Amino acid sequence: MPISVPHSIAIIAVVAVCTYITRAAAFWLFGGKRQVPGAVRYLGHVLPAAIIAILVIYCLRGIQPFSYPHGAPELIAVAVVAALHIWKRNNLLSIGLGTVFYMVLVQVVFV
Repeated sequence: MPISVPHSIAIIAVVAVCTYITRAAAFWLFGGKRQVPGAVRYLGHVLPAAIIAILVIYCLRGIQPFSYPHGAPELIAVAVVAALHIWKRNNLLSIGLGTVFYMVLVQVVFV
C-alpha cells in the first residue's frame, strides 16, 4: 500500500516535533540558573567515547578472519580513520575520507 503525501508530511511533522522536544528538554530542565547535576556531567564526559567504541565494534563484527580478505579492508580503514583523526582532529574529514578509502579497498583492491 503506497503512502500518500499528507501521510508522509504528517510523519515528518511528528518526527520533527519529537526531535525538537528531546533536544529542548535539556535546556528546559537545566536552563537558566540551575546547576547541571554531576551525574549528567559525568555521562556527558564518558558517553561519547563509549558510543564510538560500540560503533567500532558494530562495524567490525562481520569480519571473517579465516576467509579472504581476512578483515584486511576493515582493519586498514580503521587505521586510516584513526590516523586522520589524530593528525587533523576533524570528525567529518576522518569519517568521510575513511569511508571513501574503505569503499576503494573493497571495490577495487580486495575484489
